[in-house]
Amino acid sequence: MSTLSLRLPDSLHQKLKELAEKESVSLNQFITLAVTEKMSALLTIDYLKERAQKGNRSDFDRIMSAVPDIEPEDFDKL
Repeated sequence: MSTLSLRLPDSLHQKLKELAEKESVSLNQFITLAVTEKMSALLTIDYLKERAQKGNRSDFDRIMSAVPDIEPEDFDKL
């Protein structure tokens, strides 16, 4: 486990403490979770961009042409 010294504006620090208390977690755990969520979002964007580059438009069009052209509320009629 690593230690990180972090400088925050007092107002942000106070709000973080309040939110951590509201969530019944330590300030350290709250910040760890927030960083994890942000990192996950950014990594997901990178992953989706990589996957999109591997896509093939003609395959997509072929697959989508097999999908019935009905309204969502009519799915129970399939």
